[in-house]
Amino acid sequence: MKPAASAKRDSGPIVSSAHLVSAQSAEMSEFEFGLIVAGNAFHRWVVHCMAAAGLRDLTPLDVVVLHHVTHRARDKRLADICFIMNVEDTHLVNYALKKLQNLGVVASQKNGKEVTYAATDTGRAYVQRYREIRERCLIDALHADDALNRDIGELARLLRVLSGMYDQAARSAASL
Repeated sequence: MKPAASAKRDSGPIVSSAHLVSAQSAEMSEFEFGLIVAGNAFHRWVVHCMAAAGLRDLTPLDVVVLHHVTHRARDKRLADICFIMNVEDTHLVNYALKKLQNLGVVASQKNGKEVTYAATDTGRAYVQRYREIRERCLIDALHADDALNRDIGELARLLRVLSGMYDQAARSAASL
């Protein structure tokens, strides 16, 4: 009788906060736990990948800011970086930009009243090395086929949809 009870208990949702599981959507609690675990794994990955590329002692935010500043080789304003990355606290991104400037991988330029940021040649070289390591350690490890890539694309779409839902829920909670 104990094994049956144990099996029943194990077949429930895998969550980190059982007290938040809703009868309407246990799946949302499972998703949130998966997001926490995946988010932390992703942060660990980007830091280790960038360290392997030769740029050590960066935070996950530092790494993703460097990638975004390098994106499409266009100068970026602080407000645009925060908006695209959905970071509310501009001070965090500003601190990352200053740190990256001190490392010589990002440069700033004043255009009238605006300050824009761009990757330096050194920064682009680190990002290129990161890309090479990412291909070898992550992309090749996926053994990606068309079906898996479609699943990953669908997951990315769902994450964007859920991001909008969480943003709206945050606005609602802030108005309570």
